[in-house]
Amino acid sequence: MRLYFFAKEGEACVGVEKDGYLCDVTDIAGDDLITIIEFYEEFMERVNEVELEYTIKIEDVKLLAPFYDPQKVICIGKNYLAHCQEANTDAPKKPVIFSKYTTAIIGHDDYIIHPEETSQLDFEGELAVIIGKEGKRISKENAFDYIFGYSIMNDISARDLQFSEGQWVRAKSLDTFAPFGPCLVTKDEIPDPQNLSIKTTLNGELMQDGNTNLMIFKIPELIEFVSRNITLVPGDIISTGTPSGVGHFKNPPKYLLPGSIIEVEIEKIGILRNKVVEDKK
Repeated sequence: MRLYFFAKEGEACVGVEKDGYLCDVTDIAGDDLITIIEFYEEFMERVNEVELEYTIKIEDVKLLAPFYDPQKVICIGKNYLAHCQEANTDAPKKPVIFSKYTTAIIGHDDYIIHPEETSQLDFEGELAVIIGKEGKRISKENAFDYIFGYSIMNDISARDLQFSEGQWVRAKSLDTFAPFGPCLVTKDEIPDPQNLSIKTTLNGELMQDGNTNLMIFKIPELIEFVSRNITLVPGDIISTGTPSGVGHFKNPPKYLLPGSIIEVEIEKIGILRNKVVEDKK
């Protein structure tokens, strides 16, 4: 199922999608992701009992991020070999983990703010995994049992802050630095998330062109590693790393500037688009 979260008359709504149109199922599903996850079987039973009317054109509504308040946004660094190579760094022996603050989350077509503190604003298109069941010490063999679905995240990064500080969190967690969306696709719709095309374009120019089958650490390995000592709960996001082609390592570098349009497209999910604007303070 493809779930879209959108605003209608100032209220948050949930819709299921077919051929570019939405059916508002808020009355059936509730208006937030955690409720949907918790009562998903009942939700699906009710959906299957009624005839859905797809009358809302996606282009006519304001899309929201699938979830604005996850308990954790866990990000994976250096998870594609070609990205390690372009950064002139060795491939990691185990997953590199950092986090983003939830205040960084924005939705499709929301503005990325270009703060005055950076002159090296960069992009990283990534597959996002949304956890659907609480678990700790999850084996990689059972990892998919704990996944609810998938979406797209753009790991916006202030490179000058990132490389001048001892850790990455501030450089990757400033407000608006986590575009997330445009929808959530439940795992049954994507039986093989390790074979998805992932592309990023900047102002229409192709920057990143990879595939999730190039991850160094596959999704089950990431879930196993993270959950060894960290309890995963419904709604948690694991952003699985980015392919090569980020702006910082282009020659010359290609950074995000006010007016830039950045789009991340992942096969079977869609396109996450955002515009960069100047910080009005």
